[in-house]
Amino acid sequence: MFDSLSDRLGGVFDKLRGRGALKEQDVRDAMREVRIALLEADVALPVVRRFIDHVTEKAVGQSVLKSVTPGQQVVKIVNDALVEMLGGEEAVGLDLAAAPPVVIMMVGLQGSGKTTTTAKLAKLLKEKQGKKPMMASLDVNRPAAQEQLKVLGEQVGVATLPIIPGQAPADIATRAVQAAKLQAIDVLLLDTAGRLHVDQALMDEMKAVASISTPKETLLVVDSLTGQDAVNVAQSFAGQVDLTGVILTRMDGDARGGAALSMRAVTGKPIKFAGTGEKIDAIEPFHPGRVAGRILGMGDIVSMVEKAAEAVEAEDAERLAQRIAKGQFDMDDLRTQLRQMQKMGGLGMLAGLMPGMKKAKAAMANSGMDDKVLVRMDAIIGSMTPKERTRPELLNAKRKIRIANGSGTQVQDVNKLIKMHQEMSRAMKKIKKMGGLQGLAAAFGKGGLDAAMGGMGANPAGGGGLPGLGGGQLPSNIQDLMNKK
Repeated sequence: MFDSLSDRLGGVFDKLRGRGALKEQDVRDAMREVRIALLEADVALPVVRRFIDHVTEKAVGQSVLKSVTPGQQVVKIVNDALVEMLGGEEAVGLDLAAAPPVVIMMVGLQGSGKTTTTAKLAKLLKEKQGKKPMMASLDVNRPAAQEQLKVLGEQVGVATLPIIPGQAPADIATRAVQAAKLQAIDVLLLDTAGRLHVDQALMDEMKAVASISTPKETLLVVDSLTGQDAVNVAQSFAGQVDLTGVILTRMDGDARGGAALSMRAVTGKPIKFAGTGEKIDAIEPFHPGRVAGRILGMGDIVSMVEKAAEAVEAEDAERLAQRIAKGQFDMDDLRTQLRQMQKMGGLGMLAGLMPGMKKAKAAMANSGMDDKVLVRMDAIIGSMTPKERTRPELLNAKRKIRIANGSGTQVQDVNKLIKMHQEMSRAMKKIKKMGGLQGLAAAFGKGGLDAAMGGMGANPAGGGGLPGLGGGQLPSNIQDLMNKK
């Protein structure tokens, strides 16, 4: 979503970091380019003005211009200002501190993804927070809206209020609250009706529903692809309904980012969640600090670690740890790692989260590479016999031809995969010599992740990066395999 803005800002700050000393005019020239980049990203003009004034005032201070690394100091100031503009360092979660059933009212225009987002949020509450949610559709205007929520409820395993044709939204809300109390529901999500545009009838309907259900949270769902229109919609709703937060959908799209950057400053309401895809689990808390890091090309290691924790099965992790301690790593182990990468969102997603990988991600896009490479690698391993996966040294020319034919690939693809496995296997043997995973952790010492990241944790503006990924390049074994024409 922020790729264009990130590229523009990256070019500006590369110039600043490339200089040993900065003059005040250098900073002001850079801020002029930042202003243009933000306006092109469709950020609201008043927000841009406040942002540039705030950053410039701090950046032209003597403590910055006379510091050893003035370029990095300016980037740090811009990062802090971005975090503040997006709503603060930490994510703002749902306020569920009330006697159950806690009511969450979902509001928004038609086509913003409100019904799907309701189901996504219910799934998240059920699986991540251990709540017992129920959903009710109050949308009697859009054809099959109530049936859509019912189907989504079946998909995510969340109860939905039975449909009674002809009921008014206020009557449905009354019935939903009563049903939630009788069924000991923790959280009741009300999917209200939308309109093609904001009108008084819609507002009156929402006010009536709110007076009946007394929602603890009223969340506005807006489509980030609509840019400044999303901010205008948010202002219209905020003037009529007591909003508590915003959910931005289609954050994985090619929007310029203006809606996200303007929303908090214009409405005063925090962005609580972001929709990141079409899948029913593609929703995540909105972390301003992490988003700012992605915009400035610093990566998002915390999100990557969280995705890894979700994707990695405990049994697989324990098995791999035991095999690493013995210096073992066969094709089945490699296949497990490849499938976990797919669960985490694929190579493109990981490249976007890792510091120093921006150029690598762009190179992947320009050359037409995609995550099908992971599927091809999995197919190659799947075409091997169990014995060959356990003992890759058995793979002679005849076997490689059979595997290539069976997986729909070429012999050189099989060779690249074998080379990749050999490199990883050698790395496992080195880890064994260091005393296994515990020895590896001890080698990093107290620095821990900071040491592994090349100092990223201590100084995010300083560059840093993962070992072996210098200059934004993918590891050679993966890069070679991806260069399939």
